[in-house]
Amino acid sequence: MTTPADRLTSYSRSGLTFDVRDEGPADGPVVVLLHGFPQDSRSWDHLAPLLHARGFRTVAPDQRGYSPGARPKARWAYRGSELAADTVALIDTLGVGKVHLVGHDWGAAVAWQVAAERPDLLDTVTTVSVPHPLAFIKAMVTSTQGLKSWYMGAFQLPFVPEKILASSSLGEKFLVSSGQTPENARRDLNAMLAPGRLRGGLNWYRAMWMTKPNPAAARVTVPTLHVWSDGDAAIGPKGSALTPAFVDGPYRFEVLRGVSHWIPDEAPTELDRLLGEHFSS
Repeated sequence: MTTPADRLTSYSRSGLTFDVRDEGPADGPVVVLLHGFPQDSRSWDHLAPLLHARGFRTVAPDQRGYSPGARPKARWAYRGSELAADTVALIDTLGVGKVHLVGHDWGAAVAWQVAAERPDLLDTVTTVSVPHPLAFIKAMVTSTQGLKSWYMGAFQLPFVPEKILASSSLGEKFLVSSGQTPENARRDLNAMLAPGRLRGGLNWYRAMWMTKPNPAAARVTVPTLHVWSDGDAAIGPKGSALTPAFVDGPYRFEVLRGVSHWIPDEAPTELDRLLGEHFSS
């Protein structure tokens, strides 16, 4: 019988402590779930039980800026190299060998980097909504993606984004306009009001210019599933169309029709089916 002591509730790296939700069959293959902005590990609440029913153990951290013990103030602390290293440390702490890595939104960006830099740690990688980072950059200048990503520039402003998102009415309006339900928008915004958490989440955007992409080190060789939804208000189709050029391993691309950006909340059954097929293949 599994006891609470057998579960990972937190792990540490470089003086920071990350909260973890470790659920499902304790002896099952591990699926590491990485959330995006402005969510936390609860964004997987609808998907995780479906994976448990398939026999998988899910491990979902509250990432840098979200866990109370991991909210550094400086924006440079949120560089992509640090975010990826946090996930590598989690996998090392688990000590189970290779894992299946799944990321949504910013979690997908981290998953892409881990897959490129540490393929030895992964059985598969699944990226939800966000395409390969170099494909995304190219899409920014060759399609309407730059217009869709206007908020990334707005988030560079000091203090103003915090004030807007901390306002229950304005913050909720922003998230609902992107496809979230009012209930989920309130869930995520209320959690972001914890001291330092909103600044930490926004610092992911503010640090994105501090890492120069290295195309030679960005090739992905592990089996890859990329899932995009055609109702995504933030991510257009161009980045996904360009993504195969950066994947050398087995690659599968799936489009969820009529689904918004918030795939794990909105379409967990469809995502579970795709993951089950991907993991078994």
